[in-house]
Amino acid sequence: MRILLAEDDKNLGEALKAGLAHDGFQVDWVRDGQAAIYESKSTQYAALVLDIGLPLKTGFEVLQELRSQGIKIPILVLTAQDGVESITQGLDLGGDDYVIKPVALQVLTAKLRALIRRSEGLTHNQLTAGDLSLNPATYEVFLSEQLISISKKEFALLHVLMTSSNRVMTKSQLEQQLYSWGHEVESNAIEVHIHNIRKKIGNGYIHTIRGIGYQFKANA
Repeated sequence: MRILLAEDDKNLGEALKAGLAHDGFQVDWVRDGQAAIYESKSTQYAALVLDIGLPLKTGFEVLQELRSQGIKIPILVLTAQDGVESITQGLDLGGDDYVIKPVALQVLTAKLRALIRRSEGLTHNQLTAGDLSLNPATYEVFLSEQLISISKKEFALLHVLMTSSNRVMTKSQLEQQLYSWGHEVESNAIEVHIHNIRKKIGNGYIHTIRGIGYQFKANA
């Protein structure tokens, strides 16, 4: 899952980016509110982690502009420990949840997963299709109750496809979800990952839509 992190503090930003990446998120990091607005509009992110005290435009201004323009990205607000008024204002302006600094990474990642899950219309973490199941919290995939060995990129790709079940996803859309800034993407990377996943779960779930992309069918 690709997310946007908007945090101006260098040390905290680096720590959050590294921690989120370790937990399987692809992270793009910006350090001011104008950049947060621009990137939220131009790229399809699964969620935005938004600090309130940003330069150029505050987190409040970012929230107000995104929501007034109908941008529905799930937004997790970062606020100071004594920021009760900030929490209230952030939620009233369209924030979906909040985390108090200093940030507990486990809480941050759990809340992110919950926000993304709700935005996808899911009520619990585990995704199930036939005898295939995937758990974003534990990064495990089971087929017929047997644990499958799967790489992080394969897991991320299967997660995107399962949460977009029955929708046709283009190669470009899949690349956007799997790779953050600075990652060079080989032209056949998606095809290779799809091939490897099919070898592990069978050919019935992921269908190639010739000339367009791929479609996950839950009733394989």
